[in-house]
Amino acid sequence: MRFTSAYAACPVCSPTRASILTGKYPARLHLTDWIPGRTPPGVKMRPPDWTPYLPLSEVTIPEALKAAGYVSASIGKWHLGGEEYYPEKQGFDVNFGGCDLGATPTYFYPYKIPNIGTGGKGEYLTDRLADEAVAFIENSKSRSFFLYLAHYAVHTPVEAKAEMAARYRPRVRPGQAHSHPEYAAMIESVDESVGRVLRKLEELKLLNDTIVIFNSDNGGVVGRRHITSNEPLREEKATLYEGGIRVPLIVRWRGVVKSDTVSDAPVISTDFFPTILEMSGAPAPARGAVDGVSLVPLLKQQGGLQRSSLYWHYPHYNFHQPLIPTRPSGAVRKGDFKLIEFYEDGFVELYNLREDISERKNLARALPEKAAELRRDLDAWRRSVGAQMPVAAPENYDPAKTDEWMRDRFHRQSDRGGEG
Repeated sequence: MRFTSAYAACPVCSPTRASILTGKYPARLHLTDWIPGRTPPGVKMRPPDWTPYLPLSEVTIPEALKAAGYVSASIGKWHLGGEEYYPEKQGFDVNFGGCDLGATPTYFYPYKIPNIGTGGKGEYLTDRLADEAVAFIENSKSRSFFLYLAHYAVHTPVEAKAEMAARYRPRVRPGQAHSHPEYAAMIESVDESVGRVLRKLEELKLLNDTIVIFNSDNGGVVGRRHITSNEPLREEKATLYEGGIRVPLIVRWRGVVKSDTVSDAPVISTDFFPTILEMSGAPAPARGAVDGVSLVPLLKQQGGLQRSSLYWHYPHYNFHQPLIPTRPSGAVRKGDFKLIEFYEDGFVELYNLREDISERKNLARALPEKAAELRRDLDAWRRSVGAQMPVAAPENYDPAKTDEWMRDRFHRQSDRGGEG
């Protein structure tokens, strides 16, 4: 089943990953930005005192699955805190490559990732993570297992295998939305890794007993050198427009989900936790609220979800667009309508996503009652989850400092860097 209205719970990575593992909104966790985050000088508001790690008190998917006899592995990017919060402290039996880094320093060995100490000359990280994934499957074939394969790709630095990127260069044409051969090649490497995992499951005759979920943690980066395109979606990573939060989601559950089915139901990354627990038969944790709902009824085509709205809270600035930092904001989607509220001045934008997926026509003035209704819903939700709000900082407000800082970062930043 391919989901066409699937969302990340945050427009940057760390909070979305926390939402996947716990089933909770980032606002409830107080983990609302990529770790450690960064605020430009001179802005109108300062971020709240948020939590730059996933607390050990939170129940994660692997911890919940232990009750059902599962062995679990985290392979690849973690980015949810320092060594005391690594995957092995959060219920995983195996951790390969998971640390505090949000991006690998390089995709070619030696990677400079603290817990990947071995490798061969010219080895490519995406391939190596696939190696470790299929090895874990092989070693766990006689028992129930949970594999969290979180590739560092596709993320800066934009580095691909030379021979693969070379195949894409002749295909670049003027005016193309997608025109980055190295980025295309990075996507192909991830695609190959998915194929290797599926082939290993087939080889071991485990495909009928294994559910595969493919998803992303935020939208693509466009601003710097036009790395990719989210068209027809508006904007990019770090924004609450559709280009920042709408993501791919495909679920393969042989014998249950009919092949080539499509769902337009709005779903979000908090839903994975209750979905996986229901799929596995593991009991729900005894403590802590879960914000997600199980997608099993949709997957089995036995009805819709008992939920009216989805919510986002991003009380931070970000700077993927040169000289135009993302402003602190929140959003709600209810049915076809979506409202975005900007926290600096309370300005709101209202869109009908069914009629205007590119979010070009702000309906807030034309439909003031609908805008007011969604704004009340968003405010009530923030209070219900204890969302932390940014704080006005008028004594520090100086747009010239922000512009200078943004220009300096943009000119110094290359594709070898990257945040979030």
